[in-house]
Amino acid sequence: MSGAVARMALAGYRLAGVALYPLAGPYLACRAMKGKEDRSRRLERLGYASQPRPRGPLVWVHSASVGETLSILPLIRELRRREIHVVLTTGTVTSAALVAARLGDEVIHQYVPIDLKFPIKRFIAYWRPDACITAESEIWPTTVAELARRRIPQIRVNARISDRSFARWSNHAKVAEALFDKMALVVAQSDLDAERFRDLGAWPVIVSGNLKSDTDPPPCDELLLAKYKAEIGDRKTWAAISTFDGEEMAAATVHRALKPKNGQLTIIVPRHPDRADAIETMLKEEGLVVARRSRNDELTPETDIFLGDSIGEMGLYLRLTEIAFVGRSLTNEGGQNPLEPAMIGCAVLTGPNIQNFRDAYQHLVRKGGARVVKDVEMLAKAVHYLLITDHARARMVEAGADAMEDLRGALAKTVKALEPYLNPLTVTARLQPKVAAAGTGR
Repeated sequence: MSGAVARMALAGYRLAGVALYPLAGPYLACRAMKGKEDRSRRLERLGYASQPRPRGPLVWVHSASVGETLSILPLIRELRRREIHVVLTTGTVTSAALVAARLGDEVIHQYVPIDLKFPIKRFIAYWRPDACITAESEIWPTTVAELARRRIPQIRVNARISDRSFARWSNHAKVAEALFDKMALVVAQSDLDAERFRDLGAWPVIVSGNLKSDTDPPPCDELLLAKYKAEIGDRKTWAAISTFDGEEMAAATVHRALKPKNGQLTIIVPRHPDRADAIETMLKEEGLVVARRSRNDELTPETDIFLGDSIGEMGLYLRLTEIAFVGRSLTNEGGQNPLEPAMIGCAVLTGPNIQNFRDAYQHLVRKGGARVVKDVEMLAKAVHYLLITDHARARMVEAGADAMEDLRGALAKTVKALEPYLNPLTVTARLQPKVAAAGTGR
């Protein structure tokens, strides 16, 4: 594809967006009916602001998912320490709840406008960001084009690109170059990610490591933790977390195989809690006794499965065990981030399909904090061995903690890379009068 054809393709994308704009309202209303949008804040997705813009420097920070939001919390706090205002956009109701719980009024939260010309122009015109920092893996062409038109620096942090995404972009190299070369800076998680971004046209690109390694362990309610520990008593436990379709059945199979030997409690935390009803039905059909967190069910000696179907309580579930299988890796592809269980003190198990977190797993496996299992039978053997062998489990937990120490430092490297953009804003912010004033925009 030539450069001219690539530009025509992107122009076609923008024109299609203009044509589809009248359907945006009904589309969002339909999503709201399904619980996928916040009904009361739906207009934010069309670029209408629900809060005033404060006076002074402001950075637009975007993270699509809960995991990406968690990864950039330390960076957001660094921006606020510099007295730079932050409008933080996220794409899901779950991530919005996380922002409210973790950041409160430290930032201005808005739902990200959909990638159509009028919502994006409306959003940028109102908030007038001095820079845009994003931790999302996706590229949104209209947003990229509108920011570039206004010469607003676009910076990617904690950037990674999966095997599948890289192959797809490589097949449309000229389109990729037309988008990626508009990035002012890419701060990549790994050398491989950096190489891929450069190949696609981004420049400059530096490597920082994974920002998630510099986050604090996920918190938990200490009273709830004490309650559940008392109910569990001296029973052995293991957890299957961030599970996708098929992996709950795998966990149930492991549980049934090991229960006669260990009498253990199995904790299952699906990646998408809205699947909990279907998961519970499946588990009961397998003859298992299920307690659900969302119902505040008691964990009795007869409970087989504790179904963690709540949002924002991973810290609670991981503190109830020292063995964690991390999902989207056995019956699905890509993997999920293993750093949270490692930093809390769990021996980590994973399936073989971990392309999206290759570097993190390689380091954990090399240090001895994680082990790859190829199928359900191997998972059952690994769980059984760790349940009955205290010294082996303790060795993996300690190795995981050592690996986490090795991985720290990504935040400092990221902030250093951002200094040419942040230092002028910091000076301006600290020279501003300390009285916030509402801004206006259209």
